[in-house]
Amino acid sequence: MKPQKIMCGDNAMKWVLISVAMLVAVQSVASAQVPPDRAAGTVFKDCVDCPEMVVIPAGRFDMGAAPDEEQREALPDEFRNRSQPRHAVNVKSFSAGKFEVTRGQYRAFAAATGRGSDGCFVWRVAEFEKDPSKDWSNPGYAQEDTHPVACVSWDDASAYARWLSQKTGRDYRLLTEAEWEYAARAGTTTARFWGDDGNMSCGYANGADRATAAQVPGAGNWDIAKCDDRYGYTAPVGSYRANAFGLYDMLGNLWEWTQDCWNGNYSGAPMDGSAWAAGDCYLRAVRGGSWEDPPLGLRPAYRVGSPTVIRVYIRGFRVARTE
Repeated sequence: MKPQKIMCGDNAMKWVLISVAMLVAVQSVASAQVPPDRAAGTVFKDCVDCPEMVVIPAGRFDMGAAPDEEQREALPDEFRNRSQPRHAVNVKSFSAGKFEVTRGQYRAFAAATGRGSDGCFVWRVAEFEKDPSKDWSNPGYAQEDTHPVACVSWDDASAYARWLSQKTGRDYRLLTEAEWEYAARAGTTTARFWGDDGNMSCGYANGADRATAAQVPGAGNWDIAKCDDRYGYTAPVGSYRANAFGLYDMLGNLWEWTQDCWNGNYSGAPMDGSAWAAGDCYLRAVRGGSWEDPPLGLRPAYRVGSPTVIRVYIRGFRVARTE
């Protein structure tokens, strides 16, 4: 039998210290590979140029506008029933983009995939017209890479989410309508997460206001909020106060695409927070309003539908991640 070498004294202590150091190093590497704590409110990124994400807690909320809210906002009849009937929805925990996807983030995607554009719809005098010279890099107004990306279709936004999924190995997608409204309300029951008064929007959202009237040609006769948010067009993401979930620009800046097929009201809508896969799937629901919209459009309950292939200069998106 081969005799075993016995360590003693300083040599033994040296080997103990080396072993401990190696163990700590291994544990540190392992810890770096473990996903961050997924407690509600946790902010994380899955890669250097990925969007920042916020963990949204599971919960139950009433989706849609209360009848008195619709009356108070003087909503036209053609829109009044779109957020009815109000109904309870249970939402599972998920992660949502802390901000709308920025032009800089979309630029990385376009460069990696060769995603192009065939033009963008912009407002011309009295109607929207398609301008072949406009796209996400030039929506018709000045932007920097910290601004939310505009002139993206539902197809573009979905392709971006798939690209993120391939890049990170995580399940990225668009928010469902129920998730979007739940995240926008952030536990509140008022018409907006800061309260009912749309004229208080300027500290919380970038909508049509005095800055818009002063900076946007022809906006002098628009219906605007009686305040000044400093930006006539888009603002850098995160320029205003976050809601209670830590999300920015859920209202205003740009309309946001959601996953759901379009339905004219909530009759038969899912009650579990999932995407509504039935209805007019050539149209998808968009939410939140934009820099061009009056207080009426800057409400969590307000919704419209749009063709999946259309790019508009007031429309962008944020991503979700299934936990």
